[in-house]
Amino acid sequence: MIILILIVVVFAGLGFVVSSKLKSKFKKYSQTPLMANLSGKEIAELMLADNNIHDVKVMSVEGQLTDHYNPMNKTVNLSPDVFYGRNAAAAAVSAHECGHAVQHARSYAWLNLRSAMVPVQNISGKILNIVLIASLLGGAFMGLPYEFIGYIVVGSYGVMTLFTFVTLPVEFDASNRALAWVKERNIVTPSEFEMSKDALKWAAMTYVVAALASLATLAYYIFIFFGNRD
Repeated sequence: MIILILIVVVFAGLGFVVSSKLKSKFKKYSQTPLMANLSGKEIAELMLADNNIHDVKVMSVEGQLTDHYNPMNKTVNLSPDVFYGRNAAAAAVSAHECGHAVQHARSYAWLNLRSAMVPVQNISGKILNIVLIASLLGGAFMGLPYEFIGYIVVGSYGVMTLFTFVTLPVEFDASNRALAWVKERNIVTPSEFEMSKDALKWAAMTYVVAALASLATLAYYIFIFFGNRD
């Protein structure tokens, strides 16, 4: 239990540092007006049009850094700072989310795999919560042997960990598509491009930390349940 707490504390601290750095970068790059004077909404609509995507809507959603692409209703959802912003940070984020729309339209394999894993990942999370809570009340509560509980916990957490790693190529590819497009389309100047690239780098780091934290926790559970086996 001490090791698990240590893992949680270490990665929570690392996650806080990365998240703070991301917010700091976004705030810094939001203060530099974009030479092209295009808003995040306009950039998103232009990128979608350039990729012959005409069935995706660009919308504004409440919150900060709440930007995301929803494949279910085909919407690029941008936070107010990005939707109305006319700066390198807004350009990077809006183009990144459109990168996901392009992935969807092109049937990008990693995105398809991630989408297929969503329901399995959700079920695994629910099973894991039930088993861990029940385990705290004692194995007899569930009427299951300790080793079998181990298989359930490791299997469920294994699915969740795999999901975090499948997310990585999806996010990196969306950023690469975004950066390539804003550069080729002359949406940003060379200096603005470096700002956009830096902002997306720190955004990607949040996913990297989450994946490593999940892997470390999975390794802990494997050791706890099966580490003493011959």
